[in-house]
Amino acid sequence: MNAKRAILAAAMSIPAAIHAWGAQQHTVQGILLKVDRSKGAITVSCDAIPGYMEAMVMPFAVREPEVLKTITPGATVRFTMVERRHEEYAEHLQTVKVVNYESEPTEAARLTFLQKAMDPAAAAKEVAVGQQVPDFTLIDQAQHATRLTQFRGKVVALTFAYSRCPNPNYCFRLSNNLAQLSRRFHDRTGRDLILVTIVIDPDDDQGKALEKYADTWKADPATWHFLTGKLDDIRSVAQLFGMNFWNDEGFLTHSFHTVVIDREGRMAANLEGNQFTAQQLGDLVQTVLRRPSQGAVATTAKVSNATTSGNSSHQ
Repeated sequence: MNAKRAILAAAMSIPAAIHAWGAQQHTVQGILLKVDRSKGAITVSCDAIPGYMEAMVMPFAVREPEVLKTITPGATVRFTMVERRHEEYAEHLQTVKVVNYESEPTEAARLTFLQKAMDPAAAAKEVAVGQQVPDFTLIDQAQHATRLTQFRGKVVALTFAYSRCPNPNYCFRLSNNLAQLSRRFHDRTGRDLILVTIVIDPDDDQGKALEKYADTWKADPATWHFLTGKLDDIRSVAQLFGMNFWNDEGFLTHSFHTVVIDREGRMAANLEGNQFTAQQLGDLVQTVLRRPSQGAVATTAKVSNATTSGNSSHQ
């Protein structure tokens, strides 16, 4: 009897084994572009998987919808991609803390931790994803006072830098990401997309020096604003995005942040570090550009309601 049961159990397990063998699994990492909690799905700008796929944007169903309550666009995520019967879905989804073992980011992380420990109120000033970014005013390379709110109705991509930064993987890389955006969205910059670099060394980067720094990137002041001002004002703006910097024997130690702000002035994403690619930042900006503005949604709703009302009157 026991032998018969063993044979029966083995026979019943064969279809499940065949089903499992038909599935491919790969570990995927990338930048989260979109979270659709109502559909239990995400869209990710995925890193390349050698020998399997190039870097690309892909949507995935998520089999553990609870995790979607805590993740936000701009986060680095890692998960198991399961491919079965022409369906790809994500399992074991988790956010990945960006780690950079180069000296400056490591020191910046240590100083940030100490600053937050000494000034707990500083963290409360940070703008979370989905929150409105407070208005601020700084001076651009053309010596024009520039307010964040003047870009309302457009998407803003913003980062921080200073001209004397000695490491090409730091300020140069973050500014080059914006230069790549300028090329990728050349027909939309100024009209739909504004680029902003906040320069954190006002003692050296102001006036003609700031204009010269902007010229190294061939930045059109109508579409790419290099902003500076009083040191306290710059620090106040940096705090909004969790960005910190300190003077260290003439050079600045600073954390890395690249921010995307939507058309309504809300924080769409805050990418920490410099491990993402310009392509991934562009994919994120494109996702935000494709969102309908709240004004457009409201107008559509009014037209729809008026049409419905008009149709009802003829019935």
